[in-house]
Amino acid sequence: MKTPREILLEQHRSAAPKLDAIRREVMKVAADVNRRKQPVRELTFAAALANAIRLSFLELIWPCRRIWTGLAAVWILIFIFNFSQRDPSELTARKTPPPSPEMILTFRQQEKLLAELIGPNEPQAAAPPKPFLPQPRSEGRIEAWMT
Repeated sequence: MKTPREILLEQHRSAAPKLDAIRREVMKVAADVNRRKQPVRELTFAAALANAIRLSFLELIWPCRRIWTGLAAVWILIFIFNFSQRDPSELTARKTPPPSPEMILTFRQQEKLLAELIGPNEPQAAAPPKPFLPQPRSEGRIEAWMT
């Protein structure tokens, strides 16, 4: 007695070669279409660089565009705050006229008075440093014990 599976396989056994032929034809057409879709072309340096920049933008910046926009806004606010906090006295200090001769004379008198109060500015002779003579560690210990 034959099983239902064996009965079905016998009925469709004659269709197997026809199905294989159709399968080969479809695969051949699919291979031709794939070859036509992917033309062989050489990319120039500029095209490769543009492609790399585009891919970097799409992978790094575009997914996080809200975060990047927020960071840009924060930097703009910091720049505006920094610019608004400039000290106007710097500009006025640059515009002030040079000191008058009386002021220069007064500064020199103050310098003389300060020099008289402090005393002469002579360099003091420093004692020459002791020469370092390395000794074995065992001798150093003996001297430390004897003192």
